[in-house]
Amino acid sequence: MITLPAPVSTPLRPTIHPLRILYAEDLQQLREFTSLMLGKVGHLIETANDGIEALEWLTRAPAAFDLLITDHHMPRMNGLELVQCVRTLPFRGKIIVFSSELNEAVHDQYRQLGVDLILPKPIFPVTLRRMLDELFTPGTVEADETRPDLDLVLA
Repeated sequence: MITLPAPVSTPLRPTIHPLRILYAEDLQQLREFTSLMLGKVGHLIETANDGIEALEWLTRAPAAFDLLITDHHMPRMNGLELVQCVRTLPFRGKIIVFSSELNEAVHDQYRQLGVDLILPKPIFPVTLRRMLDELFTPGTVEADETRPDLDLVLA
């Protein structure tokens, strides 16, 4: 008779509560994909076609969202302009910026506005889910700001 060792129990990190997310993106396919992907893990998503529409949502109900995710390049109002306006509101949620073409000067402007994360496109679902988990689980991102395995910029 062969005796197998007892399984090692490793503690699982607690899962984050369902987040209320506002996602501003001008490309319909990305809005739909991100909404579907985040909705599958239980988050509640509202989308905006651009910065102006997102600002309207947040002006009407700044406490309705835990997180604003915005693209940088959008017509009518880009992500940087949106974040500047949002900082004048009583919005207390976190902010993530997605972009494919951010330069260091723009990164610095986002950092000065207190953006929580800047993620370069393309954003992989597993990376986004991991970042959301870390942003909303106390003490995880701040403790490890230089993760070489993730393609991101912490603001």
